[in-house]
Amino acid sequence: MREPAFWHRPPSLLSRLLLPFGAVYGEVTAARMQKVGIETGVPVLCVGNYHLGGAGKTPTTLALVQLLRDLGEHPVVLSRGYGGRLRGPILVDAKRHSAADVGDEPLMMARTASVVVARERTDGAALARSQGATVIVMDDGFQNPALVKDASLIVIDSRRGVGNGCVFPAGPLRAPLPLQVARTDAMIIVGNGQAADAVAAQIAARGGPVLRARLTPDETSLERLKGRRVLAFAGIGDPARFFATLRASGVEIAEQRAFPDHHPFTADELASLADSARRGGLTLVTTEKDLARIGPDAASLGSDLMALAVTLVVEEEARLRRFLLERINQARTKQFAR
Repeated sequence: MREPAFWHRPPSLLSRLLLPFGAVYGEVTAARMQKVGIETGVPVLCVGNYHLGGAGKTPTTLALVQLLRDLGEHPVVLSRGYGGRLRGPILVDAKRHSAADVGDEPLMMARTASVVVARERTDGAALARSQGATVIVMDDGFQNPALVKDASLIVIDSRRGVGNGCVFPAGPLRAPLPLQVARTDAMIIVGNGQAADAVAAQIAARGGPVLRARLTPDETSLERLKGRRVLAFAGIGDPARFFATLRASGVEIAEQRAFPDHHPFTADELASLADSARRGGLTLVTTEKDLARIGPDAASLGSDLMALAVTLVVEEEARLRRFLLERINQARTKQFAR
């Protein structure tokens, strides 16, 4: 899905016309969010966002996995597997599965983390526990009530914030903002923009930590791109952020193409990209998520194709670490008391 431009502008005539539909959608989602979930027996940390589209959940999930490992935990990521055909529950094998099987994000994360895909999150949690999970990290699912969450961390882009503040389809929000804010335990703002400051202030007023973070390109990836002119393309929630990251890292973008989030590239589209790159003497560069979706087809392009690997760096990592420890300990104390 490609986000409509009016979602990220002050409420327009079109968004106002769609408000009644947004009200209905919001009521349904709000009623669903207030259902009581199931206790998994291990702490559950949810990485989510308020709106449709990308904000940096996957890099945040991987950063949390590494922090939890440093704390001596065995985290297992739980994902719905958006875009994959397998309902699960299934433990993702990066060597055996494809993005068509389990979705692009789970496949990408499975290269460095234990990942379970399940349409029914209760089934996925059971499989995660059978794999020795001491903590379950939900990649998305903030609005899903199936599991009791011991902490919900919201990821938000500093440039886009919550857009026009309206509920889908009038805007990008998945549910009314006050309800979502009330269920937020911490917030991670990606980037140095100010569009998220107002909602961040609400989280801080409730006592929740608000942390700044940035996406840092992998040095090896940048070294491989050094001195090359590139054709950059991406089918993610916010392709502009990917292009901006490349430029900020000194990569010369001669041509760029944006596709909808989770876009399934056809053979003709890939051939067109490769042909444009060859004619312009350019190197094709995309995101790790897109490369996971392209899969083996990358070898048949007849043109260099690189992925820019990025890592989320949290400015106040020690504060995030304390928050995670506190929530995990609270969850275990509650479990032992039963």
